[in-house]
Amino acid sequence: MSAPAPAPAHIRPATPADEPFIREVLPRLLAFGPPAWRDEAQLKARDIAVLLETLHHPAPHSGVFLAEQQGQPVGVLHLTTSTDFYQQTQAHITDLAVTTAAEGQGVGRALLAFAETWALERGYHWLTLSVFAQNSRARAVYERAGFGPDMMSYVKVLLPPA
Repeated sequence: MSAPAPAPAHIRPATPADEPFIREVLPRLLAFGPPAWRDEAQLKARDIAVLLETLHHPAPHSGVFLAEQQGQPVGVLHLTTSTDFYQQTQAHITDLAVTTAAEGQGVGRALLAFAETWALERGYHWLTLSVFAQNSRARAVYERAGFGPDMMSYVKVLLPPA
């Protein structure tokens, strides 16, 4: 007999009371191991600071959302808008992280679908995100959801990290 299917994710706006969960789950963004020339502690600190700024000081074109299963938080989504080099404004997934226990249960897909709806309701033509090149697992999830590569960034390290 197979295990019962997981409960579908319910997505709601995050509140300041969700900060402990957000601080706990957000470091999963770097679980794959960032590039050697990046300072992992600095990346984590910056990700958390930017997300918490949106959480505590919401702006009209941004938001932080939580996915829950059976009343327990299992994922976080941080949406913003950005304007690219060519002056195209788009919705942007700044952060998307799911707990280890919720992996493979459709929580990430539910958060991506929510992000699409959020963007369309606001009239955006594009939904973008950034992912480290070596994060092959996340890239595969995004590609299955219909995302494709656009501009690629290349890095040449000129000075070692301090």
